[in-house]
This record gives sequence, C-alpha cells and structure tokens, in this order.
Amino acid sequence: MPNLTLEHSPNAALNKAPYHRYMELPLPDGKVQATYIWVDGTGENVRGKTRTLDFVPIKPDELPIWNFDGSSTLQAERTNADTYLYPVAIYADPFTRGNNKLVLCDTYKYNKKPTDSNKRFTCLQAMEAAAGSKPWFGIEQEYTLLDMDLRPFGWPKNGFPGPQGPYYCGVGANKVYARDIVDAHYRACLYAGINVSGTNAETMPSQWEYQVGPCEGISIGDQLWVSRYILHRVAEDFGVIVTFDPKPMEGDWNGAGAHCNFSTQAMREDGGILEIEKAIDKLSRNHLRHIQAYDPHGGKDNERRLTGRNETSSIHDFSAGVANRGASVRIPRSCAEEKKGYLEDRRPSSNCDPYAVTEAIVRTCILNE
Repeated sequence: MPNLTLEHSPNAALNKAPYHRYMELPLPDGKVQATYIWVDGTGENVRGKTRTLDFVPIKPDELPIWNFDGSSTLQAERTNADTYLYPVAIYADPFTRGNNKLVLCDTYKYNKKPTDSNKRFTCLQAMEAAAGSKPWFGIEQEYTLLDMDLRPFGWPKNGFPGPQGPYYCGVGANKVYARDIVDAHYRACLYAGINVSGTNAETMPSQWEYQVGPCEGISIGDQLWVSRYILHRVAEDFGVIVTFDPKPMEGDWNGAGAHCNFSTQAMREDGGILEIEKAIDKLSRNHLRHIQAYDPHGGKDNERRLTGRNETSSIHDFSAGVANRGASVRIPRSCAEEKKGYLEDRRPSSNCDPYAVTEAIVRTCILNE
C-alpha cells in the first residue's frame, strides 16, 4: 500500500479485488438490500443507510417506514432524536445490482411533521396543483472534483492551470481530468433509471456537468437528488471528492450552477413563445423570491457566483434574452426560431435544492402565487 498524503483518500489505496470477490456472492432467495437515502439538515448533503427486505419492492408504499438519529444529521435534538424516513421513490442499485434498490425518502419529525430540510413536501403540493399544465423540467447539474487537499483535482499544487478556454467539452490528458468518474456516474445513473440526457466537461478544469430530464413534475427533484448520491458514491470509489459549491475557486474561474429548463404543454405547442414570454414576465416580477429559493442559504451562496461575469447575470438585476448566457433567463436560439419550446433559468446554484427551485417556478409561472 503506498504512503498516503493529504492529497490521497484512503479509499484510493484499497485493493478492490477482495471486495469484488465478496460482492459476487449470491443473496438468498427473496432477500433484497434497500439503501434508504435522504437529504440531511444542511439541505445540501445526502445520507444513506441500508436494510434487508424479504421481498422485492415495486412501489414506494410497499416499503416500511424507517427511522434514524436526526441529532446526528442536524434534523433533531439529541433528547428527541428519532426522525422518520418515508419512502417516496425507488431506483435500481448500480452498486450492489440484482434486485437491490436505492430508496429515496422524505424526512419527518417525531410529530410526523416535515423536517425543515424536507422541501419535497410543499413542492409536491405545487406540482399536484399544476399537473394540468404538464410542467417539464431539465436540470443541468454542474460540479467540481477535488483532491483531499480540497484543491480541484489535477490542478498544480503550487500554482494554477492555464486560463479557461480549452477545457470546455475538451479532449486530452492536459485538458480534462477524471473522465473515469464522469463516465462511471453516467452509466450508473442510466442503470438506476435516472433520466440522464447527457454530460460534458465544463469551462473550469476539473469541473463537469450532467443533465437530468426532461422529467415531469416532482420526478425531477427525486431523480436529481438520487443522481447526486450516485455521484458521491462513484467518486468515493476513486478517492475523489465531489463539491457542489457554486464558486469553488475565487478569481477569474467559472462558478457552478444548476440551470433549470422549464416548459408547460402550452409552451411546447405551436405559438408557445407567447407563453414563454408571459412566464419570463412573471419571473421578472419575482426576482428576489427566486434568488432566495435558488440556493440553500437564501441567496448568500449565489452572491459569490452571480456577479455578472464568467457567464452569469448579476444577482441584483433580472435580465432575459435569446441565446444570452449572461442573462438571468435565456431563451434558446432554436426555441426563438421555432416559436415554441422552453426557457432556461440560469440563476439556481449548483448546490440548490431542486424541490425548492421547481416549486418556486411552478408557483410563479403556473399557479400565479
């Protein structure tokens, strides 16, 4: 085993051969490993723990409600720590495979009321109220890979890589880092049943993006959270850290967002550009409300990112335009030409809660709240 320094994770030094030998052992008939996943009290991080089932679950309501120590996840007091996990979505487990499952859960307090970090509860209410408009979403999730020194993976220890330019959608060992993690995550998400529509290297070296969607209603939030869990697990195997920090490196480096593409059925039909313009007008009149919903700290994270530079708009002003990546909301060129399609809200931060983002959009653009 090699000597480890701060830049190396202990996980990277493990010999994986014995692990794979054990994982090839067949499970007894009827036994299923179900990993329950939830959003913790930070509103940014995911947690998970596994239990054995005696049946293969098909629907979430077939699964037992479970609990955990909420005092260890910033979701309860130590003197009243039991917090409940309510299964809401099931996915195939790409790590243990077979009939094993990843189970996304809502979190509830001892009194069966939603925890403060449970943004899905009110988002689902909004999505059900807006279901007739058939809201579709696609989220472009940007992230950065770090070493154990919390420096972007592959960056020089005592300096910086060359200026941005050759890295976006780049090819070559001097332009992209850790494609292994990206490709493994892509395949694992597709195996799980996540509707990943693509991936690419981003503008800052060791920064990447993948896109989830289109998904209708609440499923976009469900799928994005599970895709984040899978990304952390894949990177863990490689001994690399994933950060969703919206501005991981200060200076003239691009930040990271979670651009949200949105449409209704009326927007997707002929002449839908009029509906898109109406939605943009509503968004313009609720800018502060959306900024507060678009990162877990009420806009404080986005203050570091939305500066009006590095392909961002200013956090203080609302703007919109066709094919303008420096605007708050962009209408893609193809949609402007076809006069139908979708809009792209570029304001959400990479560490946003997708439930909070999509709920705000639905309440503003569809429910007129």
